[in-house]
Amino acid sequence: MQNAGSAQLGALERFWTLHESGCFVLPNPWDMGTALYLQHLGFEALATTSAGFAFTRGRPDGAVPRDEMLGHIREIVAATTIPVNADFLAGFSDDPAGVAANVALCIATGVAGLSIEDSTGRSEEPLFAQELAVDRVKAAREAIDAFGVPVVLTGRCEAFLVRHAEPMRVVLARLVAYAEAGADCLYAPGVSEPDDIAAIVGAVAPKPVNVLVSGFNSHLNVSQLADLGVRRISVGSGLALAAWGAFIRAADEIVTDGKFQSLSDGAPFADLNARFASNT
Repeated sequence: MQNAGSAQLGALERFWTLHESGCFVLPNPWDMGTALYLQHLGFEALATTSAGFAFTRGRPDGAVPRDEMLGHIREIVAATTIPVNADFLAGFSDDPAGVAANVALCIATGVAGLSIEDSTGRSEEPLFAQELAVDRVKAAREAIDAFGVPVVLTGRCEAFLVRHAEPMRVVLARLVAYAEAGADCLYAPGVSEPDDIAAIVGAVAPKPVNVLVSGFNSHLNVSQLADLGVRRISVGSGLALAAWGAFIRAADEIVTDGKFQSLSDGAPFADLNARFASNT
């Protein structure tokens, strides 16, 4: 296998096993420290978050250049010993050939999986036309096969996130097409109704489905999603937003009230210091 070390091969094997049965949570760290802590808690795999990382750079989601994102993904992979799935946005290219070239660069970071979405980032045309979107997934599949490292390819339909007028119609049609184009796992971030989730699972079966849980649908739980047939649960920028929420509330209290009471809710310094001592 081209450029695949033993660590990546081991992570790939574990990641594929997780997708075979049951339901697992794939939390999303945004830096080395959060990745290490999530591994410490016992999570079996991680996924990067494009938004969570972008906010650490003072940029909006989608505004981090490709090479900077690749460096971040490589850093998260190197920090832990468990499989890492890359939130690779739209592949940093509109055309299939560009997606293929960039997917090869992403595989070389040591990831066990990566996702390609169909969002253009343009308000006048928020989703790539379906034929082009399918060709982009095919290009990613071909790049993975040519590289010879069988990372898990996730095909994402962003119809819910771009507020399409008929999101389920678009999601079902596209996810089925992405599965046929070679996606190993299917994902429609933004879906929240149990009936819709069950319909997605049924439409692409037996391929596994990822569901995003964040603030908008935090009423869902692991047991409920497992019963619906969901194989993988991610939280996207949810953990990063939770951390930002605590930071903003504490900072606002200082500037508005001249008080520091929110700081008493922080994580114990000694605990974190001890947790990370072994990494020096």
